[in-house]
Amino acid sequence: MGGSAIEVKNVTRRFKVGGEEVYAVRDISLTVEQGEFLALIGRSGSGKTTLLNLMAGLDRPTSGEIWIDGERVDTMSEGQLDKLRRHKLGFIFQSFGLLPLLSARENVELPLRIAGIGYGDRMVKVKRALDFVGLGRRADHRPYELSGGEQQRVAIARALASEPSLILADEPTGELDSATATAVFSLLRELARAEGITIVTCTHDRLVMEMASRVEELADGHLVTGKHREVWDRIQQRERSPFAATPAAGIEEQPALSSLIGADLSQFRPASERVVHVAAEPHHEEGVEDASPARVLQEKRVAASQAQELPAAPAETAPEEPPETDAAARWGRPQD
Repeated sequence: MGGSAIEVKNVTRRFKVGGEEVYAVRDISLTVEQGEFLALIGRSGSGKTTLLNLMAGLDRPTSGEIWIDGERVDTMSEGQLDKLRRHKLGFIFQSFGLLPLLSARENVELPLRIAGIGYGDRMVKVKRALDFVGLGRRADHRPYELSGGEQQRVAIARALASEPSLILADEPTGELDSATATAVFSLLRELARAEGITIVTCTHDRLVMEMASRVEELADGHLVTGKHREVWDRIQQRERSPFAATPAAGIEEQPALSSLIGADLSQFRPASERVVHVAAEPHHEEGVEDASPARVLQEKRVAASQAQELPAAPAETAPEEPPETDAAARWGRPQD
């Protein structure tokens, strides 16, 4: 597997809002080599996600050109873009993008089914991708049964299952704790090195920035370098949190800090295996009060059965009404 090379030439994306024109991306030129791990950083609204969408063909530039492996993306038809996304691109979205009624396995399998891959090959690829992110035992769980971090890892597995040459990730660690993010992106970095996969990610996460082979900063739609950079320089000067995982360590060296990667997956048992059933009432000595839940429940049951055996209390009788009088006299206007 080889990575994709990207070339962005003088790209501008302009939106018209009412009577005003807003530039999300302005005259950006950028080259990404095969197998490179590039992090796009910047303040919110700086144009990171817009640039990522332009690379993916999800949006088209107002002017400029975008090339992937010698093919011009911004002039492709929808059919050509679909083919490009199915066979070459892998997407990781901040909002997961999982289908709620499908299990983790089915969510990962769906793009492969759309791409026309046979059942046997699909199952092999799906299992490999879920095992890669440590969710092999959670394959049959639906998104609402998974934590936010686990859902993000399913999204990462879905992006990897088709074995793409280019992965585009928008804030991929937004729902991951530091140890899990370190483990997953250490694996992605090693995958990029070993098989040449190109990774371009938008991020605010210092951990991902330090793992990337190159960091590019955007500000107000422009690509800024050197003395004009602000975010990356400040992040580098800031002291690292003592609770953050170190990016230099591999997954096998990580302490079990993460509730996801470091967890014992055997704890995810069916509810029937976790419920403790009371086999029999324990022996109680006289004069010793037992406030255990089983004892309280038994006392309530006895009290309920005794209440059912008591004779029903006579119903209260309504007071007798006066004898009926003539309706006209009863409801008519009082006589003087």
